[in-house]
Amino acid sequence: MTFQPAKILRNAVAGLLLVSAVPAMAQDFTESHLAAARDALSATQATDPYDLVLLNAAEALKTRLIASNLDLEAEITKIVDEQTFALVANRADLEKEAASIYAAAFTEEELTSIASFYNSEAGQKLLTNGPIAAREIAKSAAVWKNGIERDLLSNVSKELQSAGLRANTDAPAPSGDENKAQETQN
Repeated sequence: MTFQPAKILRNAVAGLLLVSAVPAMAQDFTESHLAAARDALSATQATDPYDLVLLNAAEALKTRLIASNLDLEAEITKIVDEQTFALVANRADLEKEAASIYAAAFTEEELTSIASFYNSEAGQKLLTNGPIAAREIAKSAAVWKNGIERDLLSNVSKELQSAGLRANTDAPAPSGDENKAQETQN
């Protein structure tokens, strides 16, 4: 068994944070605070990515069941569709929980400001173009990072050589994949 104190500490801290967050989420909020939270959720489209969870789960279940029972395709489809429809109302549970989370994280006034911004023309543009801009920034940051690593290696090599020191600097700078592999080992 390998003893990994960093992982143990990280997991302990995460557990403590989770336990300490529960009372904050269990607070009672005024109806107007929750309404502001729902408005902010709607404006930011924060829960929109979860709209297709039930539908995707139903389609995956149909595919899996029908693959094992080709002769029951019609029956499986009918039953899965009925049970999917019966669970549609559960989507409101996520909205209710998300509103409580937003209400715990933001004041009513902040939520109103958030909703106002995201409902504005600039806010709508941020929702539309923000992910594209973030992807382009990530690409630019990767190019920049590679240049910084290259320049650092070159500068260190020159300084080591000018100081009369030997150092193996012929090895290329680590790529992002190697850094990730080292992080997962820790």
